[in-house]
Amino acid sequence: MRRTAIERLLPAAYQRAAGPGSVLGALLDVMEALHAPDEAVLADVDALFGPYRTPDGFVAYLTRWVAMDHVVAAPRVDAPLPLPLGRLRDLVAHGALLARWRGTPYGMRTALELATGVTGFVLDEPADRPFHLVVRVPTAAADRLALIGRIVEAEKPAAVTVEVVGPADDPPPPGPVRAAGRAHVPPPPPHEPPEEPS
Repeated sequence: MRRTAIERLLPAAYQRAAGPGSVLGALLDVMEALHAPDEAVLADVDALFGPYRTPDGFVAYLTRWVAMDHVVAAPRVDAPLPLPLGRLRDLVAHGALLARWRGTPYGMRTALELATGVTGFVLDEPADRPFHLVVRVPTAAADRLALIGRIVEAEKPAAVTVEVVGPADDPPPPGPVRAAGRAHVPPPPPHEPPEEPS
C-alpha cells in the first residue's frame, strides 16, 4: 500500500501532521516499505497456483490440491522427492484429468506414465481371478517400484486386489499420443453411447 493511500485512511488531524520530515511521515514511509514485498506477491498471485510457474518449493504442496499427495508421501519431512520436479508439475497440471479417470485402467496407466515418464504399462484382469488386477511394469521403470506401488494402490478401485509385476519386456502398445500441457497423455478410451431401450 502506498504512503499516500495509508495517509488517506488517517483522521484529518493526523493527515496534516504527516508532512515531510515529521515522525508520523517517517512512520508512514516505513509502513509502505513493509507492505511492498506482500504486494509484489499479491500482484502475481496466480503464478503460485500455475503448476509450471509456481516456485519449486510449492509444487509438492499443490499435489495435495489435486489429490496426488500419495506420490510425494515420504517417511521424513526432509526426504527428497521421489521423482523430478518436472514430473510432479505434470501430475499437478493433469490433476483434473486424473481425478476424472480415477479407478479406471486409463486413469491408472496415465498416472503411472506421467509420474515415471515411461510408457508401456500393461494392466491385465485375469479371467480366473475376478476383481484382481495385474500391473506389468516396463523395464525402463523397474527402478521405481515403490513409487509405482503407491500410485497403483491409490488409483485402483477399492474392491480390487492388485499385483505389481516388473519388469515386463512387452513393447508398448502402438497408438496415437496427444500432447497435453508439457507431458504426453494418451487419448482417453472411446466413449460408447448407451444402448437405446427397446
